[in-house]
Amino acid sequence: MAEGERQPPPDSLEEAPPATPNFIIPKKEIHTVPDMGKWKRSQAIEKLVALLNTLDRWIDETPPVDQPSRFGNKAYRTWYAKLDEEAENLVATVVPTHLAAAVPEVAVYLKESVGNSTRIDYGTGHEAAFAAFLCCLCKIGVLRVDDQIAIVFKVFNRYLEVMRKLQKTYRMEPAGSQGVWGLDDFQFLPFIWGSSQLIDHPYLEPRHFVDEKAVNENHKDYMFLECILFITEMKTGPFAEHSNQLWNISAVPSWSKVNQGLIRMYKAECLEKFPVIQHFKFGSLLPIHPVTSG
Repeated sequence: MAEGERQPPPDSLEEAPPATPNFIIPKKEIHTVPDMGKWKRSQAIEKLVALLNTLDRWIDETPPVDQPSRFGNKAYRTWYAKLDEEAENLVATVVPTHLAAAVPEVAVYLKESVGNSTRIDYGTGHEAAFAAFLCCLCKIGVLRVDDQIAIVFKVFNRYLEVMRKLQKTYRMEPAGSQGVWGLDDFQFLPFIWGSSQLIDHPYLEPRHFVDEKAVNENHKDYMFLECILFITEMKTGPFAEHSNQLWNISAVPSWSKVNQGLIRMYKAECLEKFPVIQHFKFGSLLPIHPVTSG
């Protein structure tokens, strides 16, 4: 190096040492069979199931009241009032403290997902609100991509169980039901996800879901068949008469075609129907931005 060339100070040639991570001594965490939940599922999934278990417990604590009308038991309003009051606290058990500002917005979708306390009814719009609730949790990072199977078959399935209990306990009316011409009085999404679960099944075909024996033997493992079982428990008479749309779907040759058709049907019968979407709420997580013509 030339004598007159300036040399950098010695300290500038040395990089700052990296921050020392907080190391810990590894220890066992799986001590009992229930501890396997820590390994198999994320904390958020477990907390959401616990939240839904709380809603289920409140049904037990709020029995139906005696009233002249057979449908729309008014005890539901007492149950709903408790959720309305506690919704933000429930959501706060799932959302980390550094995301606490999102809790009031996310809690709205939870409250919208369990039915209408004025009319004491429930339908696909309420179901869509629960899907929006889960979507919001995904958008703020509480739920992750690798949770997606558990989101449907653990969380949403538990939600379905609670909603069915609500419907039976308080004799809730179907909101906007199309009667025999509708897919189902209360739900739609589990038929989409349930049919996708059955794609390429080695022996269960669409024709089997109208077979009572096939449904009874397999409903615990397949969401679609669980939906069929619930319908047969709630309705009387020939399946082809009380659930004509599903009866027709049973003639479709493959589950992939059933799934594709149900997605198109959901878009047309739910997402594009004013009576359903007029009640949907939009915020910062799920905003509504009109498409600009260009």
